[in-house]
Order: sequence, then C-alpha cells, then structure tokens
Amino acid sequence: MAAEFELHRIYMEKFASEEFIFGHIRRGGRIFIATGCAEPQYLVGALIKYVENNPKAFFDAEVLHVWTLGVAAYTQKRFQHVFRHNSFFVGHDTRTAVNSGLADYTPIFLSHVPRLFYRRLVPIDVALVQTSPPDRHGYMSLGISVDIVKAAVETARLVIAQVNSNMPRVHGDGFIHIKDVNYIVSADEPLLEYKFDVDCAVADKIGQYISKLIEDGDTLQVGYGNIPNAVTANLKEKRHLGIHTELLSDGLVELIKCGAVDNSMKTRNHGKTVASFCMGSKDTYAFIHDNPSVEFRTIDYTNNPMTIATHENMAAINTALEIDLTGQSSAESIGKQFFSGIGGQADFMRGAVLAKSGKAILAIESTADVLSADGSQTTVSRIVPFLREGAGVTLNRGDVHYVVTEYGIACLHGKNIRERAMELISIAHPSFRQWLLEEAKKANLIYTDLTFIHGGKVRYPEEFEIHNTIKKNIEILIRPVKMADEPLLKDFFYSLSDDTLYKRFISVRKDMPHERLQEFISIDYVNKMVLVAVVKEGDREVAAGIGQFTVLKDTHAADVAFVVSDSHQGMGIGKELLNHLTLIAKKRGLLGFTAEVLSANCPMLKLFKGMDADISMTHEDGLTTLKIMFKC
Repeated sequence: MAAEFELHRIYMEKFASEEFIFGHIRRGGRIFIATGCAEPQYLVGALIKYVENNPKAFFDAEVLHVWTLGVAAYTQKRFQHVFRHNSFFVGHDTRTAVNSGLADYTPIFLSHVPRLFYRRLVPIDVALVQTSPPDRHGYMSLGISVDIVKAAVETARLVIAQVNSNMPRVHGDGFIHIKDVNYIVSADEPLLEYKFDVDCAVADKIGQYISKLIEDGDTLQVGYGNIPNAVTANLKEKRHLGIHTELLSDGLVELIKCGAVDNSMKTRNHGKTVASFCMGSKDTYAFIHDNPSVEFRTIDYTNNPMTIATHENMAAINTALEIDLTGQSSAESIGKQFFSGIGGQADFMRGAVLAKSGKAILAIESTADVLSADGSQTTVSRIVPFLREGAGVTLNRGDVHYVVTEYGIACLHGKNIRERAMELISIAHPSFRQWLLEEAKKANLIYTDLTFIHGGKVRYPEEFEIHNTIKKNIEILIRPVKMADEPLLKDFFYSLSDDTLYKRFISVRKDMPHERLQEFISIDYVNKMVLVAVVKEGDREVAAGIGQFTVLKDTHAADVAFVVSDSHQGMGIGKELLNHLTLIAKKRGLLGFTAEVLSANCPMLKLFKGMDADISMTHEDGLTTLKIMFKC
C-alpha cells in the first residue's frame, strides 16, 4: 500500500502547467515527436500555442520524427525561425515543406535510427510522447508506437508524456516507468486513425496475384497503403500464417481474427504477432490492447535484417513508386522530388532474401496519373527503362525476388538483365510495352531483333490458366505462353531427345535459336495460341510440355500440335494440353483441327483418336494427316 501511495505521489509531482513545461525547451534543441498515429496531438498543439504566445521563447529548434499524420504546423513558413523540421520518413503533411526547402529529410534505414540516439550522433533534447495511464506498478505503455520512440525516451534530456486513456497497453518493449518521465500532461483524445479504401480493382488484382506466392505457414511483413491492404484481403483462406512486421495494419489484424494467422509455424517468437508500431482503426487498437498474443518490439529488433532472416519462409511484401527494367526500384522519391523515405522496406526485403525459403515481393501498379507542366493530367508507366535522374535507389537489383502488377508476376531472382527486362515488360501496362521494348533495344538490354505483336489491345488471357494434378501426384499449371518465356522454352526444347524432336517436328534439325523461339512467344492469342505445361522441380519451374494451334486462313479450323518432354511422357500431359487447346478453340468459334503426325508415332495418334470428335485420316509416305471436327 505504501509503495502504491509513493508511486501516486511521484506521478502527481510530474504535473505542471504547459507554460512551465515548455519553458524548459532550449534554443537550438532537438524536439522528438512520437510516430504516426501515436503522435501526441494535444501536446503538439499546445507547443504551437506556446510559441505563438511566446514568440521569443526559443529559436532554431529541430523537430524530429518518422512520420506525421497530424497537422504539422511547425513546417509552416511563419515558424521558420522557431522550428526546422527533420524527418526520417516524409509524410503527406510535410512533403511540400521538404521539397520546397523549408524542411529536411534524413535518409536512413529505420533499424539504424535508435543507434543515432544512443550514440548521440543525433542527441534528443525533448521527447514529446503519448502513453497509457500508469498501472499500479507505475508503468505506462507507449501503446501503438514503440519503434524509435523507446530509444528517444531513453536518451532525451526531457521527456514530456501526454497520458491518454485511449492509448492501448501493448505487450512487449513499450513500457516506461513514471520515474523516467519528467512531465506529464493528461489529455484524453481519440487516437489518429489510418485507413485505406481497398475497393480498388487494380489493387485487388495485384492482391490476387500475390496470394498465389504466399503459402500456408509463411511469416508475413506487409507495408502500408492501398495495395498491401488488398494483399491481406486476399489471404484469408491461407492457414498458419505468422506475422513479423514493422507496421501492424487493419488488414493484418483481420487475418488474425479470421484464423489465417496463428503464428504456429514461426521459427522465432513462436505464437506471437510481432510488430513495432500500429497505424489503423480504433477497432484494431482495441484488439491489441492487453492482448498477450501481440508484442511490439523496438525497431532495431523488428527491422534488423539478421532478425528477419531467422524466420523461415519469410515473405516481405512492399510497394514502390517506380522500377526499371534492370530491377532497381525507388520507393522514396519521384525523380528529384522526395515522396516518402527508405523506411523499413530495404531492411525487410534484404532480410527475406537472406531467410531460408524467403520471398521478397514488390507490388506496384503498372501506371500512375501525374500532372504535366501545363497542369493537365497524364498517365505514365511505373515500369521504366531506367530510374529517373535523382531517384533514390531504395532497392537494388539483388533485393527483389518477385515484382507484381495487375498484369501478372515477374520473377527476377537469378535472372540476367535480358530476362529481367522481358519479365518486367510482360507485366507492364499493354499501352507501354511497345515503348519499353524499343527503349530496351536501344540500351541493348534485350535482343535487338526481337519481334513484338502485342499491341495495346492484346491482353494475356489469364482465364485460360488451369491447375491440375497428373500421375505421380504431380501438380501442373497449363497456361498461355508469355513474352518472357523464351528461356523456359529454350531449356525445354534442348531437353528433348533426338527421337522426340523428330517425331514432333518431322525434321532432323536439332537447334532452337532465338529466332525460332520467337515463333512461340510472339503471338496474339487469337490467330495463334501456345500453351506451356509447367511443373515445379524443387524451387525451379520447368516446362514439361508445349501445345499450340494456328488458325488456318479462310477456314474455321486450326492446325494443332504438341510435344511433351521425355521425362514427363506417359503422365497424361499430352492429353491435358490437347483437351485445353480444344476448349480454347471452341471458345474462339473454331470448328475443328488439322494435324500431321508420323504414322509410326502411335502414342500421339492414340491421343487424337481418343478425342470426342469426328476424325478422318489419310496416310501418305509414312505421314498421317488428320482432320478433326468438333462435336457440338
């Protein structure tokens, strides 16, 4: 009882008038403000009022924080002799000030910020933070923002805490004792909320593609914004997911609530959702309040790439403003204009690259609408030949495994520059693919003789992708060939035996150079359709079979052919390819197929004869010509 009385006495001694408290701020001092939705709005507003009432109280104070969602009055020109804002991550409300020279941006990995404070490279004079009320032991929680706030509290000369009963108590590293606080201001107010509308067709399509990359049992880090929220919305059918992230969002909490996340397969912090700060809704804040399954840790723990790398099956999902054809991306600036910051993206993507079976996934809309110099709006490609002059390279060419747009998935990991360029062009907006190809040719990034017939109106027919299970319980994906498939097809053709090559092409020719391969990838999906059957061999995708049809002019039929690799023959792949080609041909309005087969190729003839169709055959010089008419 005596101990509790003593704590209460100490607590009450921390209260003072705001005039008295802010009077302790020194000229030229550094004022730290807590992160994002944990910003102590009342304290910041009170500080501005104090300056307005005492215009000569102090000068040239530097205001530091990661990200502000509040009204950043200290960036206004009228306060330029009082405050100079310096942000580790540029937010919407400070972007104009930074780019007009009225404020500063410090590019740094978020995981490194605490050591700036501890080593006094950036000494903190005053820390303005927001906490929960103290418990009976005298501990207050930093709640939804631990990140770099804990380091600021531990190193600041003066700690001013706004105690807010709306701040949740969150388990983990975010507790501070009332003895460690110099002054307390009691001010209850709603916490800032951060919401994104996920009802966006483009973002949802990207989310659908990314969901194909996420497997049950993966541990997730997801960035902020419209696309990441669409990603989480498409993961609700997954199971045993884990969370190790810097930002805990509404979308991630929904995955916990629906049972997709249980952290049961995490190799570190087993059973715990680990984050460093939260930006979301009041429902999310209520969920994490005193929830033992959720721990907030300091940013130098959550964002340490070596910590991240200890999570097997780590999947880091982040966004970018722009990516070039070599795989460099920028998430912090648009050319010379600062937009956000390095943040924790590089920390997590590199940690995921180092992790066992890790995946570094970059999500990006294919286009952006920007204002031209004359004030008109124009659409530009986010996939560009090279990053613009002045753009910050947030992720280098080795930091990304997958790039995802609303047009598909590009796998960059282990690919050379030519392959990367083709992968990225294939998922660019169709209106910009021709331009990207021409620019890539000029830069010698790709074959200069590469042909391209995919006009802006040609769309990859994703609806023709099918998954199936064949003999020996092998999972197979049959899909239309893509522009970036040349290396895949090259490996396939050179894996074929001489006997298989002869039976398929009725030729002794054994080479398959780039020029011939273009015949398979430069297609319009209407007059010519090429399907590839893909199987997984370890972490690698290989082509197990190829089928195609070419529409015959002035007829309602097409010539059809297919070939299966020697190692996958007898598994039913040929039948799957033929059936799928038939289905697509019927949907295209074709009435039938023609085919030429060596009369000695009994397995292929058997497949054709097994079709549900009217078939007639003629034989000449060891060659059988088939005319196949579909049944209605």
